[in-house]
Amino acid sequence: MKNGLTGSAAWKSLENHFRAVKDISLRTLFSEDPSRAERFRIQDEGIYFDYSKHRITSETMVLLFALARERGLGKRIAAMFSGEKINITENRAVLHTALRAPKGSTVMVDGHNVVPDVHQVLEKMSRFANSIRRGEWKGFTGKPIKNIVNIGIGGSDLGPVMAYEALKFYSHRDLAFRFVSNIDGNDFSEAVQDLSPEETLFIVSSKTFTTLETMTNARTARKWLLDKLADDKAVARHFVAVSTNEKEVAAFGIDTANMFGFWDWVGGRYSLDSAIGLSTMLAIGPDNFYLLLDGFHQMDEHFRSAPFERNIPVIMGLLGVWYIDFFGFSSQAVLPYENYLKRFPAYLQQLTMESNGKQVTLDGDRVDYNTGAIYWGEPGTNGQHSFYQMIHQGTSIIPCDFIGFRTSLNHLALHQDYLIANMIAQGEALAFGKSANEVKNEGVPGSLVPHKVFEGNRPSSVFFMEKLTPGKLGKLVAMYEHAVYTQGVIWGINPFDQMGVELGKVLAMKIIPELLDRDRPLQHDTSTNELINFYRG
Repeated sequence: MKNGLTGSAAWKSLENHFRAVKDISLRTLFSEDPSRAERFRIQDEGIYFDYSKHRITSETMVLLFALARERGLGKRIAAMFSGEKINITENRAVLHTALRAPKGSTVMVDGHNVVPDVHQVLEKMSRFANSIRRGEWKGFTGKPIKNIVNIGIGGSDLGPVMAYEALKFYSHRDLAFRFVSNIDGNDFSEAVQDLSPEETLFIVSSKTFTTLETMTNARTARKWLLDKLADDKAVARHFVAVSTNEKEVAAFGIDTANMFGFWDWVGGRYSLDSAIGLSTMLAIGPDNFYLLLDGFHQMDEHFRSAPFERNIPVIMGLLGVWYIDFFGFSSQAVLPYENYLKRFPAYLQQLTMESNGKQVTLDGDRVDYNTGAIYWGEPGTNGQHSFYQMIHQGTSIIPCDFIGFRTSLNHLALHQDYLIANMIAQGEALAFGKSANEVKNEGVPGSLVPHKVFEGNRPSSVFFMEKLTPGKLGKLVAMYEHAVYTQGVIWGINPFDQMGVELGKVLAMKIIPELLDRDRPLQHDTSTNELINFYRG
């Protein structure tokens, strides 16, 4: 029903509440409530989640939880876990949670328990990973594999490269890993610049085995290999596929025995823990990969069973709704104070923006509210010397997620203390700032006072853990996955399709032959025609 969200009783209550609290400062909220830091904190699943530095009161949260219940969040969570086809635009179940379900679990899709299928693929991946890691798998000339190149795009690249970088500490250092995604030939060229074809294995990740970028890079990789080895039979020893298209995989020259499948109920941006994670398993080993899956599963169970008032992803999602739709804050920074998580913000960009960057509801009605924030970020402390100026003193207010760990994986004296001191200080500075009087009392000349004032009242969360492990990474990823779904339910949109990526791809396929054939007539708008003519030369 059109306007079903903004016309609801819970939404109206939040609108009235917002008018009453929107100008209250965090300084006031903390000074009037000494127990605030304890009340707005959750310690569960090995995560210390502090959300006390948000522009909320206890009533705010009560009203947000009421909105979640009014929107049927509990039933929608159950529907996802049960295999109901909640991706209604594509008539598919959404069961990335089944990818990390323990052996012996039951998850039904169309009357079929998919968990045994998942574990069959995992066991096949484990056997293959062990054969590579032990040097038992030999290339065409009899040399063991030393280099792994993952070819994919979107979720087939962002997940694997993020996980590899995040868990590099646990990786097999005798193997080199590269990731190719961009159709720009420079990406492939640089990835293989110093590699030997005789010692290189390519993982081609494409569900359909027809994705333009992935298959262009795969064909270039095939030529690069055969230019050296000069025998089509070499392809089967140097390529494996993560795909469901057996016919195309075989036509490429890959032995279908080395094809790792997944299912249409696995969306690309939710596929890290499927066979798409093969490169991750090769890097960290099957045992650590299973620990990663267990971390995912533990957060799944938390999301499914914890009451909303103690549910980390639910609270994250609701805070996002509060800022996007009531305050009008359209941006969200994710700031990991852990260098191994340097690709985590990029991974979240796809997860969040491809999921909730929608303008119509499940019923096809145009929304009359905002959906989806712009996600971005960099690891601390690098970001402090880059864009934090805008976060602290800019005209746009940007809620921040700080992610930190008590223990470093590499123990260097004082480094971790300095790192975490900076993370904690940033949240304090954002929340409380520095007033003009405080600046004056420091003896700052009057002309400089306005420049040194920090207004504060800028919200942030802190996610604190003991140390970065495969299990903790799984929990972090699942935490954001479920926060995304929470928001999708509130907004009444489908977080599991991505139709917005299609038009540009369709038009590109029309333009490609026009670039290749300079005599082909053009029938675009004048700007597009001129751009094509400029490229033609």
